[in-house]
Amino acid sequence: MLKRLQGLTEKRSFRAHETHRMDELDGLPLASFRRRAWAILIDFLIVAILKSPFGFLKHHHGSDEAVEGTFGWFLLEAVHKVEDLAESVLYFAVVLKLGRGWTPGKYLMGIRVVSLTHKELGWWQSTERALGYGASLLEGGFGFLQYYINRNRQCVHDRIAETIVVYVRKPLARWSSPNPEE
Repeated sequence: MLKRLQGLTEKRSFRAHETHRMDELDGLPLASFRRRAWAILIDFLIVAILKSPFGFLKHHHGSDEAVEGTFGWFLLEAVHKVEDLAESVLYFAVVLKLGRGWTPGKYLMGIRVVSLTHKELGWWQSTERALGYGASLLEGGFGFLQYYINRNRQCVHDRIAETIVVYVRKPLARWSSPNPEE
């Protein structure tokens, strides 16, 4: 009877194991917080530049604006905020997917987003990561600071999308260590 009970618990218990993909990624150098911060600032600057002419036209179209303080005005402002969010998410999702893990900012900083589950980032994973930036901004940006807490240097948006950010530039010969194990 005891053997039978042990057999049942073994079948129902979770067995943690590394996937083949995890083995492939093992040992990759992770991007520093500074490189990641500069990359996202560059990308947000690009988004702001792309949105500025359209945003100016969108928010100043004149006579159909509601009177400030009314419910109609509040509703229009909410719609504008949702449009702004959708434009930013669209930029980050599309650029990350088509760039195969690189955005312009990440490319300039020599870092790349890599999927923990697939060889390439998919559309859904890129969208999850783009939406995850909002989650990382909650609570005063603490989701970004979780980089320092997580063993694999993942922020909230990385964990949501199951990604890591790796450093891909090779060090210059004069800066690299003569001992490859250092």
